[in-house]
Amino acid sequence: MTKRITAAALRERLVDGSELALLDVREQGVHYRGHPFFACSLPLSRLELMVEDLVPRRVAPIVVLDGGDEGLAERAAARLDALGYRDVAMLEGGCARWQATGGELFSGVNVPSKAFGEFVEHHFETPRIPPQELKRLMDSGTRLVVLDSRPYGEYHRMNIPGGVDVPGAELAYRVHDLAPDPDTLVVVNCAGRTRSIIGCQSLRNAGIPNRVVALKDGTMGWELAGFSCERGATNVAPPPSEAGLSQARAAADRVAKRFQVKFASRETVLAWQQDTNRTLYLLDVRSRDEYEARHIAGSRHAPGGQVVQATDEFVGVRNARVVLIDPARVRSVMTASWLNQMGWDDVYVLEPEGADGFAGWSLASGPHRREIPGFVAAPTASVGELVRRLSGDETTVLDLATSLKFRDRHVPGAWWAVRSRLESARARLADARRMVLTSEDGALAHLAAPEAAALWPAADIRVLAGGNAAWFAADAPTESGIDRATTSLDDVWYKPYDHAQGYEQHARAYLSWEVGLVEQIKRDPTIRFRAYDGLAALK
Repeated sequence: MTKRITAAALRERLVDGSELALLDVREQGVHYRGHPFFACSLPLSRLELMVEDLVPRRVAPIVVLDGGDEGLAERAAARLDALGYRDVAMLEGGCARWQATGGELFSGVNVPSKAFGEFVEHHFETPRIPPQELKRLMDSGTRLVVLDSRPYGEYHRMNIPGGVDVPGAELAYRVHDLAPDPDTLVVVNCAGRTRSIIGCQSLRNAGIPNRVVALKDGTMGWELAGFSCERGATNVAPPPSEAGLSQARAAADRVAKRFQVKFASRETVLAWQQDTNRTLYLLDVRSRDEYEARHIAGSRHAPGGQVVQATDEFVGVRNARVVLIDPARVRSVMTASWLNQMGWDDVYVLEPEGADGFAGWSLASGPHRREIPGFVAAPTASVGELVRRLSGDETTVLDLATSLKFRDRHVPGAWWAVRSRLESARARLADARRMVLTSEDGALAHLAAPEAAALWPAADIRVLAGGNAAWFAADAPTESGIDRATTSLDDVWYKPYDHAQGYEQHARAYLSWEVGLVEQIKRDPTIRFRAYDGLAALK
């Protein structure tokens, strides 16, 4: 029988300094409505796909939670037990009980990082520029550069006109060549607030001579002010020159000293990898191209800006050891400086060794991959076979991709479903006799196949080989929309620009939510951010 933990006991665990993974197993869109501050989103639907990255050590203490009466926590605990996790407890009464006993519930996603961004702005008085003022300066020919601190995909979708993509921790690494004249105004933006604030303050902490400001409310604020964004831009900041790199390293050294960044040698990290009593994360904070070209085997790509922006997506175990990897030792230092301020105690920068920084390490290339625990391949149908089936016999296609991806495009006639809610699909599709399951790359569909077979025992259940990716790559027919949904559209968080209507309303609500976090965290005694420069720790 699954262990249970009371809300009071959980509060004690959250402040005692020991390792703990607090996992909300509801769908992300439901998690968004309200959860304890330190809860990471681990939807039951995608548990096997995500859990080993979030909780790599099988004996790390885990507490799972749901809203309080869905039974999702019990199902998740049983699944974790089957996967070999040995210290799993359920929050008694879930979020409802947490709130009833005085606990704060925070809406939104990546809440610790978002709240920290607001804390940083208040603590450092990070300067910002309204979109109207930036537009006036642009029109007047003022010497300035706009640096977009988001990953390329977000930047490419929409950006401030003329902006250069320099994600997160890359700012202090590449800025010296982008703004060599100290009279050049540097404007940092993101979609909303957090990465603008952190990016701007990173450059100020690094001590660059330029005036640096954050664009108030990012691209959302820009559009709400009536200005247009560019779409499809490709202006990515180049790697630093030799002189730029020298300046970046000097800046990183200053930051390391000011924010008490700790370093670890290869020998130390190798010893930590053998320590079965502590959880260890090896996070490579360089660009994706650098990581995929060569990286330390077993490390995970976690670009520095995104680690700070979404810590709960990369590190699921509080108080674990975190080692940051960057042979240039700039992006790792900048990232460590922020994690230190967020209250993480055991964050280290890996000391580079050898000409390339990786001497003595076993190396790998390509994207990060993990074996999926509990994965058993189901019978498949090829793209060609499904095309023939759709033109002939009655075959039901059930797509388990996110609702956003399904809405964008999917196999013609497909139904959309959530794996943890297959019973809802069963109610809509009770008479299905031939069924093909699919998902983004097919992995989730394989995991769901036995569950579908139990619900449709008389049906021939197959999985689309290669999933939707294979279907799209074959240039097979597609359609868009989400008319054939079998459950509510709350599997993922919809960003303001993901909504079909009401962008302005959603954008204003999102920005107000971010600003409001700085007051809400004051009501939660488990939250502690850290201030340096001789100041005491404070919220």
